[in-house]
Amino acid sequence: MRRVITTLAILLVVVVAGMTALVLLVNPNDFRTYMVRQVEQRSGYQLEVSGDLRWHVWPQLSILAGRMSLTAPGARQPLVTAENMRLDVNLWPLLSHQLSVSQVMLKNAIIRVTPDSDAQKPQGAPVGPGDSEPTLTRNNGWTFDISKLRIADSLLIWQQPGGDEYNFRDLNLSMNQDASREARIELSTRVSRNQRNASVQLAGQMNVAQYPHRLTGKLETLNYTLDGANLPPQGIKGSLTGQAEWNDDKQQFSLSDMQLTANDSTLDGSAQGRLAQPQQLTLALHAASLDLDNLMASAPADASAPAQRANVVRTPVIAEPRSHDNADSPLNALDLQLSLKADSSVWRGLTLANLQIDARNQQGLMTLDKLQGKLGDGHFSIPGSVDIRQPVTAVAFQPELENIALAPLLKALELPETLQGTLSLKGDVSGAGLSVAEAKQNWQGTADIEATNLQLAQLNLQQMVRRAVARVSNRVSNDQPDDQGIQQLSGHLSLKQGVLQLPDLQGGSSRLAVQTRGTIDVVKQQMDVTINMLLRGWQGDDRLAAVLNDQTIPLRMYGGWDNLQYSLPVDDVVRQQLQSEAKSRLNQWLDRQQPAKAAQ
Repeated sequence: MRRVITTLAILLVVVVAGMTALVLLVNPNDFRTYMVRQVEQRSGYQLEVSGDLRWHVWPQLSILAGRMSLTAPGARQPLVTAENMRLDVNLWPLLSHQLSVSQVMLKNAIIRVTPDSDAQKPQGAPVGPGDSEPTLTRNNGWTFDISKLRIADSLLIWQQPGGDEYNFRDLNLSMNQDASREARIELSTRVSRNQRNASVQLAGQMNVAQYPHRLTGKLETLNYTLDGANLPPQGIKGSLTGQAEWNDDKQQFSLSDMQLTANDSTLDGSAQGRLAQPQQLTLALHAASLDLDNLMASAPADASAPAQRANVVRTPVIAEPRSHDNADSPLNALDLQLSLKADSSVWRGLTLANLQIDARNQQGLMTLDKLQGKLGDGHFSIPGSVDIRQPVTAVAFQPELENIALAPLLKALELPETLQGTLSLKGDVSGAGLSVAEAKQNWQGTADIEATNLQLAQLNLQQMVRRAVARVSNRVSNDQPDDQGIQQLSGHLSLKQGVLQLPDLQGGSSRLAVQTRGTIDVVKQQMDVTINMLLRGWQGDDRLAAVLNDQTIPLRMYGGWDNLQYSLPVDDVVRQQLQSEAKSRLNQWLDRQQPAKAAQ
């Protein structure tokens, strides 16, 4: 055991002595010109290193440098600048006057991927065909191998020509590549823009054999979080995986075998697009379960969720959210093709089945060629367009509803659930804004509707009429059983500035005929609606029963929704009939008295 320890001690002394001698005999500044020349020969980029280079022995033999910059040919700004650079070198190649760099470490770097940092072609330089394969540069002469790259606590500035500038802060990158140019990459960063924050953590494998022209790889995981303005209060969190490819010459990317999670939703499909202007994106997605309420800032509150007490903190004036402007939307600079299918989805508390969306966006003008699905036993289709090219969003839809349950629909639209039944509708609406509140106030349009099996909450129309007649007269009665509400009601309605006009809705059942007209103000939450009812089946006094069987009785509902007033003037109808009957009998008596007087 003593011999083993002695042998290890001797080896350690030899290694330390050898490295010390190497540090004393080899000046790292001798490699400065070599590194600059090799970088320029192999890539055309200009490397500048300020200050003296110095050795760092433990725990890895390294060359430490001060401020450095890397500039593309003809660029107005450097691609990379860093306050500190560390080059971890291999010992044995160094003994034979070869610089083999195993790792490059940059700290507090600024990486610019902008038009100003991009390489510029000399004037008059020939331009090759756009579909030609790039020629790869072969290594020759001195070796310059870099297997590991580390970037810590840095900033990435990314900007496309004519586009906005994005600052990715707290950038940390780790990339290890082997001899076959297969690289393992890990990255984390965050970006803030327009009062919205995003952070990502990425890990995957990448083939860099054709870098910078083409990259392929596997995105093993990309964890992300989004929060801020116009996003849900809890934000959006999820992950992304798939097979990725990047073509730098055409500024195109693709992602296949994609698995995307967003809060409680999971989607699969593919994506491909182009970052150069005009930016393009094509998405083909499928979801087994899609919870839209959990992904929207305007989703209704869950009434079944327990109440929570929020801690209100007064923010500085400069942090107050500004009004929403369509200029913030990335859709204004994007050509988008979207195909989405969801087996089951949730929107404003409604459970939708077989949701299908086919949409295309051309720099702010979105056309919904297909937006359809099933709601309960019914079906809906809402094609239309959404225009965000102006500060105020302009919309136009042509909704078609078939046998849609009314009560849950009213709840989703934040309207009183006073009606039950099914609704079929075909209409044409347009206006400003996309939220439910904006639709109530700013939309206008017309529709033809047909409702079946209607029931007014806590109101039995036939019973109301019978009781009202019974209070006025006991000479007639109606013992017919109640129909289940109004079996059918159809007609035309219009919407303008929050006021729903009901000019003439007609329908009824086998024993009840109704005619409805009036207005409903959904903004002020007021209404003035009259239902003219004709109830059949009256028995008793023949004359009064005949009148009631042919006389419409108006039920007027008016006032605010929280204090609705009713008017059912049955007594006027009966009183008028009684007065007419009394007058008729008096006239008959007078007529009988006239011949008697004449005979005298």
